[in-house]
Order: sequence, then structure tokens, then C-alpha cells
Amino acid sequence: MTRLLFRRAALAGVALLPLAPVSAETLREALAKAYANNPTLTAQRAAQRATDENVPIARSNGLPSLAASGTATENAIQANNNFLNPERLANSQLQLSVPLYQGGAVRNAVRAAETRVESGQATLRNTEANTFVNVVAAYMNVIRDEAIVGLNQQNVRVLDVNLNASRDRFQVGDLTRTDVAQSEARLALARAQLQSAEAQLISSRENYIAVVGAPPVALEQPPALPNLPASPAAAVDTALDRNPQLLAARKAADATRFDIDVARAGRRPRVAAVTTGTYFNYLGSVPAVANGQRVPGSGTAVTTGLQLSLPLFQGGAPAARVRQAEAGRSQAIEQLTGAERAVISQTRSAYAIWQSAQQVIASSETAVNANKLSLEGVRAENSVGTRTILDILNAEQELLNSQVTLVTARRDAYVAGFALLAAMGNAEARDLNLEGTTLYDPTTNYKRVRRRFNDFGDDGEPEPLATSTRATPAQTATVSGPLDPMLDTDVDRSPGLTTGASSPNRQ
Repeated sequence: MTRLLFRRAALAGVALLPLAPVSAETLREALAKAYANNPTLTAQRAAQRATDENVPIARSNGLPSLAASGTATENAIQANNNFLNPERLANSQLQLSVPLYQGGAVRNAVRAAETRVESGQATLRNTEANTFVNVVAAYMNVIRDEAIVGLNQQNVRVLDVNLNASRDRFQVGDLTRTDVAQSEARLALARAQLQSAEAQLISSRENYIAVVGAPPVALEQPPALPNLPASPAAAVDTALDRNPQLLAARKAADATRFDIDVARAGRRPRVAAVTTGTYFNYLGSVPAVANGQRVPGSGTAVTTGLQLSLPLFQGGAPAARVRQAEAGRSQAIEQLTGAERAVISQTRSAYAIWQSAQQVIASSETAVNANKLSLEGVRAENSVGTRTILDILNAEQELLNSQVTLVTARRDAYVAGFALLAAMGNAEARDLNLEGTTLYDPTTNYKRVRRRFNDFGDDGEPEPLATSTRATPAQTATVSGPLDPMLDTDVDRSPGLTTGASSPNRQ
């Protein structure tokens, strides 16, 4: 199955939108910015690198260890009956220990750590997909709210024209004061709705900065989403096989098997080969000759052998650790079931929302077209006296409501469709063809550290990767140019209320 979402529009059976101007920003560009700079994603990558280190830590318990120790003592009070008791003594020791058998603890600990690395890599994929879902939602929220602000600005302009026309007709006695008051009230309400829409647009633009790391600039309409499933059953089948959250839970449950074996190793014997070298020096504090025999002032000794540790009774600690590990495995199994339920629920819900939004789009498009015709008809009928000002105001409000419903449904459909792809495991960086972006490979760090045994192989002080948004300007509700063809309709320029020398048509 082809899974590069934005590589070719042919995947979706439609042509992509024309190339945007240089200043415009595409959804692919927004995703690439977030992929490189989103702090949630960069933090999860760091967490995965920390998880990688558990493998060399577990492996180190099965490698030879070398330790040196030294002491220097000064006997403040010497025993009178021991003329060879030294006043000073320096002692150093070097010990090499090579583990030979540890009951399987090391082997199983390494396998558990490696399995958790795989679980962590799946968790990173899930974080990546969730980040992209947030980017798509933020991107579409800005497009939606810019359209809604534009619609409300248009509505305010139309109502302002209507109010001027109503006042003109009131002056010539064609309308009553009630008609003018209705126009004034509807214009005031429209201005309040515009202010609310502008505040929501500012909020959406600020949230876009928080997710993407840069302000939105002339966002282009996104390309169609390919490979959406034909049924919720097909979506769930794919999700159960590919969803990274579920894969992470499965690997986490697998790792607990090895935890039980590690705990059981605590009651098995352990064998190690030990070699110890010792050097002592009395620092000239003993006589060279005593009782006619030469007394060495320093010396060395080397011992080597096998060390066997056979636990006989440990107060029940090994059994407790085994039971604890078994309970941990039981917990992981239940969490796997919970993750499976969550994935199924998310997939089916996203599919239902996507399908519903598609139907709302179709209905809203019909409603918009019908309301345009209705408004034109009401205006024409008012010009011959068969409709009131209130009829016109209601028709304009119904058109606005249907237009807002339409742009909202388009946003909901796209976000739900992308969330559906994410739940199916098809919305990660490797699927999105983020051109010009180097994809982060978590296995690179794992391969780098998994067999390292240098005690001084640090990576240095970390530097921040995600960019700060402190310097970005505060966002405004400015909307430039027509954001959607419906904002430039004949409805707002159609013949309306006319009275002699006055005309309410928008100039």
C-alpha cells in the first residue's frame, strides 16, 4: 500500500492545488517545522535515548570489573608486646572479577532492556503521529477561523449597508422606526460575533505557534488525504496491526516475561573468577632486622581463584521479587488490553467523525446555495413590498450560519481523516514525505551505545533543540484578501433595497 500522504495527488485521485506564492505556507512545510522543532517530540527523542542506555547498563553486569583500593594508616598507640607493630602502613589492592554464571539474570535483563527499547521506539512513533495530528488540527483551525472572521466581516458590511438603507427609507416614510431598530440590533449582534470570531482566530494562531514554532503565514489549502479506509472494520484491522501505541504496549508486555526470569535468578548460585593483587609498605616504621631475621619493609601478593555464592535463605526476598514481577506482567497484560480498546475506540470514532463531517459538508453546501437564492429572492420581494426588513435580516443570518457550518465541517473532516490515518499507523514522518527534512532514526543512537563499555564515554552537556517562540510577535485577527470563493459572492452585490436616490448596494 502506498503510504506517502503528500507525495502525489494521484494517490487521492485528484490534482493538488496550484503552487502557492512564495510567501504562502503549505501543510507539508508546517509538519516539517514541527518535526524539527516541536519540544514534545524532541523531548520524547531524548527519553528514547535514555531508554537505549538501559541495554549497556544491563550488559555491564555480565562484563569483567576491575577495581583498585588503597589505605594509609598511622598507629597513634602501639601495643607494647609487639615490637614489629608498625607505626605506619600503606596498603593497595587491585581486584579483577569475571562473572561466569549469574543464574541467567544478566541475559534476561539485557533481553528485557532490548524489548523495552523496541517499545520506546514505538512510543516515539506514537508521539510523532500525535504531534502531526496536533499540527494538522492547528493548521486547519487557523484556516477555519480566518474564513469565519472573513464571513463575519462580510456580514457586518452587509448589515451596515442594510441599516443605512433602512434609515433612508425611514426618512421617506417607507419604513417604521421598528424596522430601523431591528437593523441596528442585528448589526450590533453581528459586530459582537465578529469580535468573538477574531478572538478565536488569535487563539488559533497562537496555538499554531506553540505547536509549529513559527507564526502562520498565508496558509494554503491542504491536499486531499489518500488511502482512507472504506469501512470502520478495515480501519480497525489496519490499526490493530500498525498502531504504534498498541505496538508499544505489546513490547512492554513482552519485556515483563524477562523480568520474571531476572527475579528467579536471585535464588540461583553465582560463580565468578577473582584475581587480587596486593601491595603493602610499612613506610620505614619497622626495623630491618628482628631476632636475627630480615624484616621486609614492603611486599606484594597475588591470589586467584573461583568465587561461588550459593543462596540458602534470604528471608523470602527472592520469592517476593518473583511475585512482584509476575504482578507487573499481569499489569502489562491488562494495559495491553486497555491500549487495544483505546485504539479500536479512537479508530472507530475518527471514522465516524470523518464520515459525519463529509455528510455535513454536502448538506452545508446545499444549504449555502439555497440560502444564497433565498436571500436574493427575499431582497427582490422586499423591493415590491411583499417582504419585511426582518425577513432580509433572517435570510442573511441563515446564510452566514450555513457558511460557518460549511467551513467548520471542512475543518472537522480533514482533521478527523488525518486522525484516522494516525490511528491506523499511517501518519508518521516516514509516511508524509517531508521533503528537505532529515528523518530522525532512533536506531542510530541505539546502535551507537548498545555495546559501549567505556566508563568515560559521556556525550556532553545537552543543548536545547526546540526553538523558543519568545521572539514571535503577538498575533492579530487581520485577514487579508478573500479566503474562500463564497466570501466574494453575488449575494452581497445583488440588487437590494432601493428608495429613490438611495441604494443599499455595497460599493
